[in-house]
Amino acid sequence: MLNIRRLSANAAGFREELDQLLAWETVSNQSVNDIVNEVCARVRNEGDAALLEYTAKFDRLSLNSAAELEISQERLQQALQAIPADQRESLEISAERVRAYHERQIQESWTYEEADGTMLGQQVTPLDSVGLYVPGGKAAYPSSVIMNAIPAKVAGVEKLIMVVPTPDGEVNEMVLAAAAICGVDRVFTLGGAQAVAALAYGTETVPAVDKIVGPGNIFVATAKRLVFGTVGIDMIAGPSEILVYCDGKTDPDWIAVDLFSQAEHDEDAQAILVTQDAEFAEKVYESMNKLLPTMPRQEIIRKALDDRGAIIVVDNEEQAVEMINLIAPEHLELSVDDPKALLPKIRHAGAIFMGRYTAEALGDYCAGPNHVLPTSRTARFSSPLGVYDFQKRSSLIMVSEEGANTLGKVAGILADGEGLQAHAASARYRVKG
Repeated sequence: MLNIRRLSANAAGFREELDQLLAWETVSNQSVNDIVNEVCARVRNEGDAALLEYTAKFDRLSLNSAAELEISQERLQQALQAIPADQRESLEISAERVRAYHERQIQESWTYEEADGTMLGQQVTPLDSVGLYVPGGKAAYPSSVIMNAIPAKVAGVEKLIMVVPTPDGEVNEMVLAAAAICGVDRVFTLGGAQAVAALAYGTETVPAVDKIVGPGNIFVATAKRLVFGTVGIDMIAGPSEILVYCDGKTDPDWIAVDLFSQAEHDEDAQAILVTQDAEFAEKVYESMNKLLPTMPRQEIIRKALDDRGAIIVVDNEEQAVEMINLIAPEHLELSVDDPKALLPKIRHAGAIFMGRYTAEALGDYCAGPNHVLPTSRTARFSSPLGVYDFQKRSSLIMVSEEGANTLGKVAGILADGEGLQAHAASARYRVKG
């Protein structure tokens, strides 16, 4: 039987227990930091030589030259042709739906003119180059290629460089096929902190990029944090999360497998059910115990649910909404009669799946919105990955002669107040009389 926590929101000590349940330390331990610091420093200083050494050490691949790290466009197309037809069709449908959704996120440049002829505005431009980290080997995710590459291409990024580890030479054909569908420009068989360092600093073979996106293990996440500032990064992601709020009217088997869908990611994943129906909560618990033996990744699911999962019974919808905003989940399912009515009350969630038929797994693969989402309560202040992450904005200011006369006086007074006389002089030199 599962030992998942079953909690009452009104019980003594509930808040403390919930805080402990939600706590997730994303800071790496010192040994991980030391390894990543060394790897990144060596890649920065030694370039390709360090990449070859680390590829041999960590991926058990001995290569004669760094040129062998690159996968050709012909090889990507070969993978696209070789995978089963249903896989190719599903990848293409997913890519098209993700593209259609993200095209609506494109931000345009804009300007406006004031009465005196002064023009103000904003110019939006894409990043020049982006690096995409994709997990490889047995833990390979072609969906990650689609979710990271499509928004970058929609934004207008010219150079998209993908890195994917191939431990023991193990290549995932669907990952390569997804790269072909998404128009990835170059692909290198690199993984770990060394791949992040190569993208951040550049080597003789791997070009430096302006931003690095994509999921990875603790070494990848630590390396991304280390190189931030030299390059941009998307986020430091924690374990996957799902919170299902159900009014008790959905098939409990559906809710159970929805919770399983995120718990199977890894042992640190978090799955939480919130309901005001205590009897339904028990039905879901029974369904979980009934269905768990049918799951191939049942041991991972069991540990995730026992360690970080919970079934929380609340008094009413108002208390459920309060719980949702407190937890700020990565994935939120509103399995209720009228989910749209709840939307104005939901302030913190990465992605919101509405209605009884909207399984979170659809969002992972093909619904359209991005599956790269804020975790560990960071939905309080951050958003899903999108086109806006691959665009940047420049402010536009063109002051007219009349505007310079007016604004120069204002700026001069403010500059004097700050003790910056050269600023004041610069502003006043264009003031008439």
